[in-house]
Amino acid sequence: MQQRQYRRMNSRLRRAPLTRLQWIAGYVALTLGTLILTYIFSDGLHSFRSKTHSLDHHDASLVLPKENVLGQTHGLNLKQELVSSHLRSTKLALHIEDSSLDLQAKLWEPPADKGFVPCVEPGPAHSGPKPAKGYLMVSTNGGLNQMRAGICDMVAIARLINATLVIPELDKGSFWQDASNFSDVFDVEYFIKALANDIPVIKALPPSMKSEPKVLKQFRSWSGVKYYEQEIGRLWLNYKVIKAAKTDLRLANNHLPAEIQKLRCRVHYDALRFAPHIEALGKVIVERLRSAGPYIALHLRYEKDMLAFSGCTYQLSTEEAQELTTIRENTPHWKVKKINGTEQRRNGFCPLTPTEVGVFLKSLGYPESTRIYVAAGEIYGGRERMSGLLSRFPNVMSKEYIATASELAPFFNHSSQMAALDYIVSVESNVFVSSYSGNMARAVEGHRRFLGHRKTISPDRKELVALFDMLDQGLLKEDQNLADVITTMHENRQGAPRKRKGPLKGTKGRDRLRSEEAFYTNPTPDCLCQQSDFPKHVNYEQNYSPQETEREGRQMESGVAVQRR
Repeated sequence: MQQRQYRRMNSRLRRAPLTRLQWIAGYVALTLGTLILTYIFSDGLHSFRSKTHSLDHHDASLVLPKENVLGQTHGLNLKQELVSSHLRSTKLALHIEDSSLDLQAKLWEPPADKGFVPCVEPGPAHSGPKPAKGYLMVSTNGGLNQMRAGICDMVAIARLINATLVIPELDKGSFWQDASNFSDVFDVEYFIKALANDIPVIKALPPSMKSEPKVLKQFRSWSGVKYYEQEIGRLWLNYKVIKAAKTDLRLANNHLPAEIQKLRCRVHYDALRFAPHIEALGKVIVERLRSAGPYIALHLRYEKDMLAFSGCTYQLSTEEAQELTTIRENTPHWKVKKINGTEQRRNGFCPLTPTEVGVFLKSLGYPESTRIYVAAGEIYGGRERMSGLLSRFPNVMSKEYIATASELAPFFNHSSQMAALDYIVSVESNVFVSSYSGNMARAVEGHRRFLGHRKTISPDRKELVALFDMLDQGLLKEDQNLADVITTMHENRQGAPRKRKGPLKGTKGRDRLRSEEAFYTNPTPDCLCQQSDFPKHVNYEQNYSPQETEREGRQMESGVAVQRR
C-alpha cells in the first residue's frame, strides 16, 4: 500500500513544474553568449546592426544606433552593450518581482462568486404564523455550533407543526460544562422580533401550561415535511406541549419546501445573532487584526475532546493516548469506544497536527510573516505541540493574545461564549482554514459562502496524510516539488460556488441521508441564487469527494455531541 503511494507520489513530483529554473538558466546562457560574441566579433556585429530595420519599440532606446551631427550612425561599444544588458536584466528582475507580488496577492484573493447572491426573503405566497396548536420546548445538545444548527431547524419545525416556540434551553451537561443560558450567548430580543412574521416565540412556558399534558419526543433524524406534519402533528390531539429531546440532525438537508429552506437561512445568518457583548468584543478583535493587514483564521481542532472522541493518537505518548481512551470510555453519549487510531488517520478522519498544518500552509505559498489567528480552545500538549507550526509561522496568535485580560474576564469558564468569539473572527477573516471538518468548520464555511464566497481552504486530509507519512520517513522532502503537489491538490478546494452535494450513489435508507452534505455547510442553491446576467453553466467547485462526505456523515451520527467547534 505504502509502496504504491510512494510510486504514485514520485510520479507526481517528477512531473512538477521546473519551467522557472529552466527559463532562468537559458536566459543567463543567452546573455553571456551575447556578451562574448560582442567582444570577439565587434566588427561583424556592427555590420549586422547597420542592416537591421525593425526593432522592438520598447527596446529602441537601448539598441538603436546613435546619430552624430553629420547624420552618420555608429554602433554601441562594449560598455554600452553591457549597460543595455543590465537594463534588460533589470526589466526581467522587475517582471519577476511583479509576478511574485501577483502570487502573494492571489494567496488572499477570494474565489469568483459567479454572480451568486443571498436570496432568503419570503416569497409572495408567504403568510404570517398560523394559530398555534401548542408549544414546542427544545433541549439542545452539543457545543455551540451544533446547538446553533439545531435551534435553526427547530424554528423551521415549529412552523411546520404550527407551534409556539419556547426559547430553547442550551446544553449544560456536555463535555465543557458551560452554564450559559440562551440570553448569555444569543440576542434573545432580536431573535423574537426577527421571527415575528414566521413563528411566535416566547421566553418561557406560560404558567397555565405547566399542568397541561406534555410529551417528551426524540424526533427522527433527517426527517421531512410529511413526518412532522403527520406523525408529530398528531401529537397535538393529546398534548399541548411537545418537548424535543435532541436537536441535532432532526431535519432533512434536501427536498424541503423553498420557504422552509429560506427560513433556516434567515435564522442561521440573521435572527440567531450573538449577544451584544459577544458581538462587540468580536468586532474589536477583528479590527485589531485587520489593522495590521490580512490574516488567516485557523480552526486548529487539536483539542483534548476531539482527539478523545476520534481516537486519534498519532505522535502522542503512551500516557497521552491512555488518557484520551479513558475519556472516551467514560463519556456515555459517545457511542464508539474501540477505535483504531492508525486507520482513522489513514482514512482522513483525524484532525491535522499543528506541524502538519504548518507544512500545509507553507506549501501553499504563505510566507513566514503570515499572521495566523488560532480559533480553538487549549491545544492538547500545549506550546510544545505547537512548535512545528510556530517554527514555520511565528506570528501565531489567539483571542487571549489580542484582547486584554479585563476584556475576556466575562467569558472565562463559558466555552460557548469563547467559541462565539472565534466564530466571529473566523467568518470575518481573509482566509479560513480548518484542520478538521467539525461543526464549527462546516458552519463557518457555509456562512462565508453566504457572505460572498470568501476564501475557505478545505485540506484534503486523506491525501495529505499519505504525503506527510512519506515526509516523516524521508521519502519526500519539504521542498518546492512537494509544494507544487499540495498546491495543485487544493486548487479546487477554496470555497468557490458549487451546489450542495446530494447522497452518495448506491446508498439506501439512513445511509443515503447520512451521506448528504449538510445544509448549513453549503446553502446553495436554496439561499444563494445566481444573478440573471451571469452564465448558468457554472463550473461548480468540488470541495469534497462523495466518499469524504459519507465519512463525515458517519462520524456525525456516531456521537457528534463532542464537536463543539
